[in-house]
Amino acid sequence: MTIQPSNHSSSYDGPSVVRDGARISFIGARSFLLEAPGDFDLPAQRLIWAVARSVAAWDDVGEVIPGMTNLLAILKQTPEYPEDFVERFQAAWQAARSVDLKGKTIEIPVVYGGEYATDLAAICDHSGLSDREVVRLHHEGSYRVFALGSAPGFGYLHGLNPSIYMPRKKVPSLRMERGCVTIGGMQTGVAMLTGPNGWNSIGHADQEMFDPTSSTPALMAPGDAVRFLPERIEL
Repeated sequence: MTIQPSNHSSSYDGPSVVRDGARISFIGARSFLLEAPGDFDLPAQRLIWAVARSVAAWDDVGEVIPGMTNLLAILKQTPEYPEDFVERFQAAWQAARSVDLKGKTIEIPVVYGGEYATDLAAICDHSGLSDREVVRLHHEGSYRVFALGSAPGFGYLHGLNPSIYMPRKKVPSLRMERGCVTIGGMQTGVAMLTGPNGWNSIGHADQEMFDPTSSTPALMAPGDAVRFLPERIEL
């Protein structure tokens, strides 16, 4: 594994965007979920990062949790007038200027194929591609960490080649090993835990992705760039 640090963020000086209103839902009594309209893409995520930075500074907000083109805001107390917060949240979305998080670059060696590639054949059937083509398209991709979640240290990675899109399983695998390199819809990632998993495994990475004893337990952070390196291909 190789890590190249470059840990800073900056305003994104792209063209001005006229954006539609976000969808805001109540999640319990004091939590609100903002969902970006439009495509699942990096421009939408840059706006989410910007809104997260703005809303985190509000006195009545206890925590913000950026997701995949969405943002959960958890208030310190149940609001007396929740519609007032919804209006402020929507206004923050409309006013936000894109932020590009410039994180480190992480290179992760992967054994493609072999005993852990339990879903590679299904991806080939779905895509019409050979196993070698699926592996090539995956490791040639350049990915960005949009958010962490699902399990400690798990990074949701954007940048998958559409040719190897694979829906998540309707019936999850009962036991997928930690370290499996997976595809779920238009995302890819590395399984953090051994257990049930609805994503599709194409290989395995031995890299330690989460160390609870470290001052920075998660290897990945939002904004990081990720490359998968084919350490070995067993097809």
